[in-house]
Amino acid sequence: MSQIALVDVNCFYASAERAFNPSLEGRPVVVLSNNDGCAVTRSPEAKALGIPMGEPWFKLAPRAREWGLVALSSNYELYGDLSARVMELLGRYSAWLEVYSIDEAFLGVKGTPEELLALGRTMKNTVRRNIGVPVCVGIAGTKTLAKLANKWAKNNPSFDGVCHWDSVPAAHRESLMRRLSVVEIWGVATRLTKRLTALGIHSILDLARADPVMIRDRFSVVMMRTVLELQGTPCIPMEEERIGREQLIFSRSFATPITTAAGIRQVMSVYGQQASARLAKHGLQAKVLTAFAGTSHFNPKDTSYPSVCVPMPMPTADPVLLTRAAHALLPLIHAGVRYVRAGIMVTDLRPTGNQSPLAPFENPHEELRIGTLLDDVSRRYGRGSIGLGHAGIRGGPDWTMKRDMLSPRYTTHWDELPLVKAA
Repeated sequence: MSQIALVDVNCFYASAERAFNPSLEGRPVVVLSNNDGCAVTRSPEAKALGIPMGEPWFKLAPRAREWGLVALSSNYELYGDLSARVMELLGRYSAWLEVYSIDEAFLGVKGTPEELLALGRTMKNTVRRNIGVPVCVGIAGTKTLAKLANKWAKNNPSFDGVCHWDSVPAAHRESLMRRLSVVEIWGVATRLTKRLTALGIHSILDLARADPVMIRDRFSVVMMRTVLELQGTPCIPMEEERIGREQLIFSRSFATPITTAAGIRQVMSVYGQQASARLAKHGLQAKVLTAFAGTSHFNPKDTSYPSVCVPMPMPTADPVLLTRAAHALLPLIHAGVRYVRAGIMVTDLRPTGNQSPLAPFENPHEELRIGTLLDDVSRRYGRGSIGLGHAGIRGGPDWTMKRDMLSPRYTTHWDELPLVKAA
């Protein structure tokens, strides 16, 4: 019988740091958001200190020494590379793999309950041994139940990190679902929880016993599918590829506010180039580009949120055309205003070559694969080593993201490779 396994890396960012720095084991660790702002990952030891998700670093810093708290900047290069290694390794256990996020994936699996439990333990132990990060595995007949099984495996030591939903006695499953609030279920947000509570649906078990047709009429088909999945009927199919289906967004907050159109031009040039590289990597082209910028919500004196939507003549991944479209934002930028964030979003994505342009509209840059060339050079020699116009800055402009507590990028940069010394 076919089942679905959800493999999720525990506290991924903190675990990735510990894989190359064993001295962090057993110590409270937080990984900070862009510009070293807030705690976005907390190790179990940090959670035990009562540190909430999203707590600003400036509030934690005064007590960090007292707690023995270690704070690290987000090392996106390291996390992305380790994520790719985890997913490649998991792909060896199933031809049916859906990468759901940077730290979790669904796999289609088959076998008896005993075989599935053994497979779950094998995947857990192999990832830990070969990649160095801990994972938990939840196995069930639907995605929603696999998510629930994974949560149970992570929070109940008796499972040792692997839970096969159907192998747990029905009374125990009902007890768990009765104890958990409906907000804990995958896809149910706080706003929906309030509406469900008004109908007398408080726990996951209440939702599982609800009438699917009534839920569809009161909420949506999506919520009805969640109910059916809790009842054991698969309704959410596996997806072969999630990246690039709908949109790509490139946006960051600035370490130093930008007050000139020239500064925003540089930002738009960098993001246009990055969007081109990402589209080329996934064999996609975009038909629409939206560029935007914004001031701080905490600064009422400067209030400006300009945005512009630019339809492209033809679907494209050309860095020249994307950058030119992003520059349409510049006439809306007010000199002297302190912009703290900006970005671009490309939408209406289509497979490359799906629609061949007529001869007068052919783009020579795409024929020469300029976007792919820029990405290849950047990967080999580092970001900023090559670029178009204002994006070709080797040293990095002063608005780039603040990461004062960045660990080495152990797996992606030759000069930062870890050293092993024999005694």
